Amino acid sequence: MKNTNSDSSADVVLIGAGIMSATLGTFLKGLQPDWQINIYERLAGVATESSDAWNNAGTGHSALCELNYTPELKDGTIEVSKAIKIIEQFELSKQFWASLVDAGMIANPSEFIRSVPHMSLVRGETDVAFLRKRFAALQQYCLFQDMVYTEDKEQISQWVPLMMQGRDNSEPIAVTWSDLGTDVNYGALSRILINNLTSHGCQLHLQHEIIDLKQQNGRWHLKIKDLTNQTCQQVSARFVFIGAGGGSLRLLQKSQIEASKGYGGFPVSGQWLVCKNPEIVRQHNAKVYGKASVGAPPMSVPHLDKRVIDGEDALLFGPFAGFTTKFLKCGSFKDLFQTLNFANICPMLTVGVHNFALEHYLIQQVRLSFTDRMQELRTFYPEARDEDWHLAVAGNRVQVIKKDPQKGGVLQFGTELVKSTDGTLAALLGASPGASTSVSIMLELLEHCFADKVSGEWKQKLHEWIPSYGQKLEQNPELVQRIRDWTIKSLNLHTPQQQTINN
Repeated sequence: MKNTNSDSSADVVLIGAGIMSATLGTFLKGLQPDWQINIYERLAGVATESSDAWNNAGTGHSALCELNYTPELKDGTIEVSKAIKIIEQFELSKQFWASLVDAGMIANPSEFIRSVPHMSLVRGETDVAFLRKRFAALQQYCLFQDMVYTEDKEQISQWVPLMMQGRDNSEPIAVTWSDLGTDVNYGALSRILINNLTSHGCQLHLQHEIIDLKQQNGRWHLKIKDLTNQTCQQVSARFVFIGAGGGSLRLLQKSQIEASKGYGGFPVSGQWLVCKNPEIVRQHNAKVYGKASVGAPPMSVPHLDKRVIDGEDALLFGPFAGFTTKFLKCGSFKDLFQTLNFANICPMLTVGVHNFALEHYLIQQVRLSFTDRMQELRTFYPEARDEDWHLAVAGNRVQVIKKDPQKGGVLQFGTELVKSTDGTLAALLGASPGASTSVSIMLELLEHCFADKVSGEWKQKLHEWIPSYGQKLEQNPELVQRIRDWTIKSLNLHTPQQQTINN
């Protein structure tokens, strides 16, 4: 490996060219146009790992259909706090994107977002009772009042005919349906945002890998390897964001900030069943989520989705989970072992001992044959034929493991923003809902790492971009309607239709 003596500097370094870095870069360039922002990506393209359309569910996660966000408690009540939080977060994302459209920074929002109804479907008396209670609980909140519930099989057949053909008519079935749902191509959105950034002076360096980073005299010094010619350079920055998906944990550990100690990662791989037969695809236009198997991580909740990827219509079913030691789809089988250290080994062993249900689930998933996977699909689409479907590899996700004073270690689903105490470095760990909440996560980062500017010179601009910033939408139904009317129009989405359902 050759070393170079040429040092350079930047105000901000973003590691990873996915939706998180693209979102943060867009915020910072708009708020502080004079700052120099450098983006470094290990791969040869933008958003080809976790943000890529084939590597995630593409759902605008808003808890409209994801049943794992509303668990049933031991006393039989439905806990909705997480659902409220997630739908509020996605509303922030839509506001920011709509503002970029209005400002001419996104010419055609249909390139990355489109309306697709979100639907939950359950079978059997027990799950029907759960869904009925879930619907009743969510109807108390204005953010969910466009949702409808039915057990009427004729109505369900009109919405998703493919899923009702050949189904046992005696089986109890129930659904909730929302026209507010979206399908989002986060890879396409990332490329739009990063193209905007590079056209305004940001530097994008593809096939560049961060080898090391350390803090000296208030600045971060990064050793960066150019993978095309095997040379290294040194870059210093006032602020560093580690948004490298599954690669973030190793880089966070290299930073040696106090907050990084005790974090570990549990990698999970995935696969889709994919159908591109036009005669079948045209019969289904919804994202339909079911209930997760016992022990399944949230990202593995089964769903049958209508997707448009690279201009081609398709149906995706899954994802089917598996175990891998790779933290990235294009990573190394050494990834898991390279992140083990004295600070996280005990939390990771503790999590291993207390998560047998998850481990059993992953073993079952790994052992599934194509025939087994098709059998699972037929619980959603009874007349599915083997010849119409094929397997495709989805992305890898790394679930967060962290120290816990009571339990020793816990497996945490979702995303976690890890920040240095001085606000000069932040890293994003975890998985779903991830991309859907990128705007909310980056606002949290700005509030911690640039607190003085957020409360001062940046405040007005943030409110211009996100009118509800700093407010709880759920507490202001009039504001909810006004914002939804605006974002639906700017993002070229469908206006929800009022549904009258007879059960």
